[in-house]
Amino acid sequence: MIQSAAPISRRVHEIDAVRGFALGGILVANIGFFADPRYAVGTGAMPISEGPVALVVSTLVLTKFYVVFSFLFGYSFTLQMRAWGEKVTTRMLRRCLGLFVLGVAHGFLLWIGDILTLYAVLGLLLLAMRGIRPGTAVKAGCWIIGVMSVIWLLLAGLTLLDPGGAAATVPDAAASARAEALFTGSPLSFLRFQAETYPPLAAFVWIGQGPMAMALFLFGLAAGKSRLLEEPGRWAHLVPRILWLGYGVGLPTAVFFTWSSQASGAVELVGMAVNDVTSPLLSAAYVVTLLELVKRVPAIGAALAPAGRVAASNYIGQSVLACLVFTGYGLALAGELAPTAVMGVAAAIYAILLTLSAWWLRRHRQGPVEWALRRFTLFSTTPPRPARSVPRP
Repeated sequence: MIQSAAPISRRVHEIDAVRGFALGGILVANIGFFADPRYAVGTGAMPISEGPVALVVSTLVLTKFYVVFSFLFGYSFTLQMRAWGEKVTTRMLRRCLGLFVLGVAHGFLLWIGDILTLYAVLGLLLLAMRGIRPGTAVKAGCWIIGVMSVIWLLLAGLTLLDPGGAAATVPDAAASARAEALFTGSPLSFLRFQAETYPPLAAFVWIGQGPMAMALFLFGLAAGKSRLLEEPGRWAHLVPRILWLGYGVGLPTAVFFTWSSQASGAVELVGMAVNDVTSPLLSAAYVVTLLELVKRVPAIGAALAPAGRVAASNYIGQSVLACLVFTGYGLALAGELAPTAVMGVAAAIYAILLTLSAWWLRRHRQGPVEWALRRFTLFSTTPPRPARSVPRP
């Protein structure tokens, strides 16, 4: 019994580093929507839709980092299973409820693209499936991705039968102007924008990202049960193959996805089908590349891991800072900045949060959002203990 307790309590710093890295990708993917709120009202204009910045973001970032985050959610669930033992059901139920409430507040007050409510509901499915074997989990995830890809291809075929039905949506200038006015007006007008836009967009997120997120949850569950990130030596010989598949197959198809997203009709749907299958390959190459870099340059992991330890606080923090820059809560710069400037804001926000995360964890064991969620999950009101200081020589 004593011997089995050690690995349960040990924090896997590699997971924290990967999660901290993924936070940067999530920020880059999301900030375009803060910088240009017109997309949220269905005007047909993607945020940062033209130029080199759009090409880089669409190819290397979009749909790639929520894949990593979803995988890590499933992996972390296995760590919680080990730590909570027979209490895993009640605690996970409370945790999912807490995530759902937090997500609703996040969606209405800050970020209409919130993912926490989806994770909360899919977390219940993961809890119900926690007993399946790793191989079965991988097969189930592959089936989900395969079915989704077939659905996209069938829709593409139907579009070819009726080309007129896939005509591009003509942007509504009045709706665009109203969205930007609400978004950059007073705090109350921004809240009105959120109340009008969040519910339908949340449904779109659930339908559009839900199946892929569940598939990656299952992949993470399988990897966690196999302790892949805790015992990287077991798959070190596969690193060249993962990198070849990720960059040799995943990257070219990511370029195709970007090209197809500029089109409409069947081509766009085929691009989505291909992207569903291959984006996990590129995401896996990102993760393996990062782990190899951390192995060679530990300072990289040391810089990223604190943010990964307080990922929920960083996720909410990204929205707070983006709102202060782009919305009526603060500077109201939405629609004012060039794409390169928007990426500069993203880099500044990421640097600020990395610094704050390291500073906070020198004084506390958990981030503020993590503390509140843990207290609710464990049904405890004990205040957080400050981090123990390390005596200097």
